Amino acid sequence: MKKIGFLSFGHWTPSPHSQTRTAADALHQAIDLAVAAEELGADGAYYRVHHFARQLASPFPLLAAVGARTSRIEIGTGVIDMRYENPLYMAEDAGAADLISGGRLQLGISRGSPEQVIEGYRYFGHEPEDGDHAAMARQHTAVLLRMLEGEGFAEPNPRPMFPNPPGLLRLEPHSEGLRDRIWWGAATRATAEWTAEQGMNLMSSTLLTEDTGVPFHQLQAEQIERYRAAWKEAGHLREPRVSVSRSIMPLVSETDHAYFGAERRSTDQVGILEGGRARFGKTYAAEPDVLVEQLAGDEAVAAADTLLLTVPNQLGVDYNAKLVENVLTLVAPELGWR
Repeated sequence: MKKIGFLSFGHWTPSPHSQTRTAADALHQAIDLAVAAEELGADGAYYRVHHFARQLASPFPLLAAVGARTSRIEIGTGVIDMRYENPLYMAEDAGAADLISGGRLQLGISRGSPEQVIEGYRYFGHEPEDGDHAAMARQHTAVLLRMLEGEGFAEPNPRPMFPNPPGLLRLEPHSEGLRDRIWWGAATRATAEWTAEQGMNLMSSTLLTEDTGVPFHQLQAEQIERYRAAWKEAGHLREPRVSVSRSIMPLVSETDHAYFGAERRSTDQVGILEGGRARFGKTYAAEPDVLVEQLAGDEAVAAADTLLLTVPNQLGVDYNAKLVENVLTLVAPELGWR
């Protein structure tokens, strides 16, 4: 059994060929797709965060709205770039969204991907020490995790506007248990091990910023194996969770074939990203019975407890809901995921 959700980048463009032409379209459709996915029996609605782009960028209003419109489905991000974040303000926003949803928030965070602008985090008021922006992301994360633990740290005013509880004060609203539902988007095996040491769940996408010459799914499976070994070594008491994302397109209708038929020939790709070799996973596009055979050989998908389906959100809510339904009904049961 696996948890199966969708991951939307929330693209919009004014093109007449797009079903998502404005930011308002992207936000409302993101909510509507989560409602539809919950009705179909999916387990998660996740959203990518990109700044300075025609994509979803401010996750917490969206997550709170999704939480208010749904009752069961997990809601989350994949991922928030911590280089841009004020961790204290983020802890308040995350606590509020989690409480609105009844404790369903699964917050994916990371160092982030290549940006739309040069050093965009500087426009948000963040200046890394010695130019090390990756270290800054981890520093912000360490503060966030402390805030989510809910311990008091701030000296109360002796003459406050409102009465204070005794002792040092924590940020409010605090949502109990959210600290255990933080995920780190790791793009290397070493980062996966660091993620385990910090007591965060592992979120791995269709990109790894390293390449050992083996197929993508095998390299990712090794990443997951190292993560779980490091988790055990760290002595954490709870069971960790691991998610992988995949582009899975069941070719059922003529429309499916028109949009994604050419992706039948998709393979892993190796390229240069930010000066280093990176390996990109392929798109799975085929008839459902062929997908079952292909996905049965994906070692990383087998190792993960959660699968996130990347959806082409500009094709609209109805198309993407049908895509999710086809995976849930035509593919997942044959693989023992349902």
